[in-house]
Amino acid sequence: MTQPEDLAQRFGSGQSVRRIEDDGLLRGEGQYTDDVVPEGQLSIVFLRSPHPHARIASIDTRSARAMPGVRLVLTGEQLEADGLQPLAGTTGFKRPDSTPGATPARRVLALGQVRYVGEAVAAVVADTVQQAKDAAEAIAIDYEALPHAVTVAAATAAGAPALCAEAPDNICAESHHGNAGACDRAFARAAHVVQLSIVNQRLAALAIEPRTVLAFIADDGRLTLRMSTQMPSGVRNSLQDVLGLKREQLRVLVGDVGGGFGMKTGMYPEDAAAAWAAWQLKRPVKWVSERSEEFLSTSHGRDLRSDAQLALDADGRILGLRLRSRANVGAYATGAGVAIQLMIGPWVQTSVYHVPAIDFHLQAVLTHSAPTGPYRGAGRPEAIYSMERLMDEAARQTGIDRVELRRRNFIQPAQMPYRNPMGQEYDVGAFEKIMDQTLALADWQGFEARAAASRAAGRLRGQGIATFLEWTGGMVLEERVTVTVRADGIIEVFSAVNQMGQGIATTLAQLVVDVFGVPLEQVKVVLGDTDRGDGFGSAGSRSIFTGGSALAIGSNKTLDQARALAARALEAAAADLDYRAGRFMVKGTDLGIGLFELAARQDGQRIHVESTSAVAGPSWPNGCHTSEVEIDPATGEVQVVRYASVNDVGRVVNPMIVRGQLDGGVVQGMGQALCEGVVYDADSGQLLTGTLMDYAAPRADIIACELVNEMDTSVPCTNNPLGVKGVGELGTIGATPCIVNAVADAFARAGRVQQARELQMPLTPPKVWTALTA
Repeated sequence: MTQPEDLAQRFGSGQSVRRIEDDGLLRGEGQYTDDVVPEGQLSIVFLRSPHPHARIASIDTRSARAMPGVRLVLTGEQLEADGLQPLAGTTGFKRPDSTPGATPARRVLALGQVRYVGEAVAAVVADTVQQAKDAAEAIAIDYEALPHAVTVAAATAAGAPALCAEAPDNICAESHHGNAGACDRAFARAAHVVQLSIVNQRLAALAIEPRTVLAFIADDGRLTLRMSTQMPSGVRNSLQDVLGLKREQLRVLVGDVGGGFGMKTGMYPEDAAAAWAAWQLKRPVKWVSERSEEFLSTSHGRDLRSDAQLALDADGRILGLRLRSRANVGAYATGAGVAIQLMIGPWVQTSVYHVPAIDFHLQAVLTHSAPTGPYRGAGRPEAIYSMERLMDEAARQTGIDRVELRRRNFIQPAQMPYRNPMGQEYDVGAFEKIMDQTLALADWQGFEARAAASRAAGRLRGQGIATFLEWTGGMVLEERVTVTVRADGIIEVFSAVNQMGQGIATTLAQLVVDVFGVPLEQVKVVLGDTDRGDGFGSAGSRSIFTGGSALAIGSNKTLDQARALAARALEAAAADLDYRAGRFMVKGTDLGIGLFELAARQDGQRIHVESTSAVAGPSWPNGCHTSEVEIDPATGEVQVVRYASVNDVGRVVNPMIVRGQLDGGVVQGMGQALCEGVVYDADSGQLLTGTLMDYAAPRADIIACELVNEMDTSVPCTNNPLGVKGVGELGTIGATPCIVNAVADAFARAGRVQQARELQMPLTPPKVWTALTA
C-alpha cells in the first residue's frame, strides 16, 4: 500500500501519471461548447461572399426576415448603425514609407466591400440551423466584382488592386533587422555563398472540434459566452472593444476544447456576431462552424516566401545571413499574423548557430485571401526550415559533412548566456551534446547499409537532419493563479492557461502534488473562466513554462500561509513544524494538525491565496531530429521509414504527455513537408482546398516506422523556478526541415543535385516524380 510520503514520488513531477482528463472524455462526459444546450437556444448561420473582391451594391433581407423561425437578420450596415467597432488590426509596425502599418477595417460583417471568398456578409438567427440556412439563401445580394490578387506576386505587381487606400502597394508593414553594411562585408570576404528560394506554404490548422460559440444572457444579466478558445480573457477584451460593452458586463467560459493549434487564440467576427445577437434578442444563440467554413474563414498558418543567402568562410564557418521575405497575411492583417513573420520568426532565425552578421528585410503583404495567424510553431517553423535547408545545401556545396558543418557552427555552452543577432538571450543550451545523442539513437553511421538494401528493392533512400531551437513564452511572462485548500479535503487551483487536449490539467495537478504531497484525486484544477481570473491563456508553448511556474509559486505561498496558521493552532514556532502528506507536526512530538482540518477552522472554511508571478524570460527548448525516407522512383511516393530525435525540454513534469506532444508535433510537421497545402485559384480567387476531399491532412499511414522521440532533462531552464522549457511546438518545428532534407539527400545521392536545391513543399508524389524525371 502506498504510504502518504510516497505520493509526490508516485504522482508528482517526473511521473507518467495517466491523464485525469481522459476518464470523463472516454465515458462521454466531456462538455464541449456544443454539448451545452440551454432552453430557448437559437442558431446563427452566416452568408458568405462567393467573390474574392467585390463591392456590395445592395442587400435585400426582406424575404429572409419573413421566413419561418427567423428571429433576426444582421448586415454590416445594421451593425455599424448599432455602433459595433471594427476588430483590432496590426499595431507597432511601419510601412516602407514609415507610415503606420495598414490594413482594411475588419468588420463583424462586411461593409461596402468583400475582400476574400468566405467573408461573412450577413447573418441569420432562427429557431433551428436549417431554418437559418434556408433564410440565408433567401437573402439577395447584388455584387459588383472587382479585380483581385490572392498571391503575394500578384498583389505586389504594378497595377494590382489595393486592399486599402493606406497601402496602395498592398504592403501592410515591413521590418528590417541587423546591419546591412556589416553583412555586405561578411559576404564580400566569404569563400562560399549559398542561396535558396524557399516557400513555406499556407496551411489549415484543422482542429478536430471546429470553432464553436454559445452566447447567452446569464441570470446576473451579463452577456456570457461559452466557447472553444485558447484565450478567454483576450476574447472578452476584444468583445468589449467591438461591442462597446463594459468589462463587467462580459464573461467568457471554456469547457473542453478539441484542439486549438493557435487558430483559437483570438476573437473572430462570428463570435462577436453571435454575442451581439444574443444581447439583442435576450436569447441563447449558438454557432458551430462547419468544416467548409473552417477552411474558408478560420485563420490559416505560414504562407511565407523567402530568398535566403548564407555566407561561409573556407572552413565552413558562418559569416553572415541575408533574408528577404514576403508573408501573405491575407485580406485583413492581424497583430499576431504580422508579428509572427516580421518579429517572432526572426527571433530564432539564426537558431543554434553563431552568426556574426545578419541583414533581414521582411514584408507583410495584403491579398484577397483569408487572414493568417498563429499555427503550431507560429513563425519558428518557417525560420528554422529556411535555416536548416541552407545548412544542408551549404554542406553539399562546400563538401563538408553536414554533421561536421553544424558542429563547427554551434553556439557553445561556455558562451551562455548568449545574445543572438536579434537581441534575444539564450539562457542555456548544449546543442552539440543533443546532436550527438540523436546520432547515436538514430544509428546515423549505419545508414549506408540501409541505403544499399533500399537500392536493392528499387527505391531511393535519403537521410535528413535538423538541429534547432525555439522560443516559448507568448511574449507574456506573467500569470495569476489562485490556490484554495478546502475543508472538504480538496485543494482547488485556478489558472488562466487552458486545456485543449494537451493534458495541461494533469500536469498542473502534479505540480500541486509536488508541494502538498496529497493524492492526485484531492486536487481539482479549474480552467477557463474570466470571472475567476485574468491571464494570457495557452499559446506559444507557455502553459507550463509560465502557468505552471505561477502555480508552483502560488502553491508554496499557500503552504507557507498554512504553516503560519498551523503554528498558531499548535502554539509552536513555524520553524518547528514538519509538513508531510497533508499534515503539520511539531518536531519531536506527536502533536499535529491536518491541512484540511486547519482549513475548516478558518473563516469561510478555507485557506485561500491569490498569487501573481512572472518568469525571468523566455525558454529556449531545442533538439536534433533525424529521419530516413524511401522514395519510389516509379510513383514519386515518399515514405518516412526511420525517425529519431532528442529534445532538450528541461525538467519534465509528465514524460508521457511530453512524448505525446512531441509525437503529435512531428506528424503535423510531416504533414507540411509531404502533403498539406491551402491553395487558391489565382484566376477566380476561389479556395480549391475547401474540404477534406481536397486538403490532404496527414494520416496515420504517413509514417512507416516507429517515432523515437526522446528527452534530455540535463539542462534546465534558468528563467523559471521549475526549470521547464516549452514543448508543445518543438516536434512541428523539427520535423518539416528534417523530412525535406532527407528527400533532398535522396535526390542528391541519385545525381539530382539541382532538383534537390529546388524542392518545394509539399513533396507530393506528382511533384517528386516530376523532379526525378525532369
